[in-house]
Amino acid sequence: MRYQISGRQIDIGEALQTHVKAELGETVEKYAQRPTEALVVFSKNAYEHVCETTIHLSTGLTAQAKGHAPDIYAAFESCREKMDKQLRRYKRRLRDHHDRRARPVEFAGGSAYILAASEDHEDQEPESLQPMIIAEMETKVPEVSVGEAVMQMELSGQKMLVFRNEGHGGVNVVYRREDGNIGWIDPRNSK
Repeated sequence: MRYQISGRQIDIGEALQTHVKAELGETVEKYAQRPTEALVVFSKNAYEHVCETTIHLSTGLTAQAKGHAPDIYAAFESCREKMDKQLRRYKRRLRDHHDRRARPVEFAGGSAYILAASEDHEDQEPESLQPMIIAEMETKVPEVSVGEAVMQMELSGQKMLVFRNEGHGGVNVVYRREDGNIGWIDPRNSK
């Protein structure tokens, strides 16, 4: 597994990096046999340290956890415990989906943009409501089943996920509704 351990405006020593690799490696190997990458970022917020961890698995899933504590090691342990709980909770689902999958998850590239309103219609909206054109970032769009998409969205803590439905190759969206349920948008079914 490849590790990227860094700090935002704080120095991360070799002892902490060694501790993170050993403990996180043990936790992830217990539940996910083929992790590919772990990103660990430490930062300081007022009096407490914050540890944010993202783990990318070979099944195409991404798990995220965040821990807070006055001590940097305790912040990591809090984050590791949350990651352990998430992976333990989804172990059966991860294994079931992996067993059915004949080939690895494929990702297609995509870009997210905020588009500006045209300046010809200045009298329709005040200037403060017109968004600027900003290229947000490139993102990966996985080709997975609806169940895997929901699982990936829950593991990553996101409110929505855009994916290609492996059943028909079309672009779909799953999202968390305000009532706590999961919504699924499949434009192909709207015809």
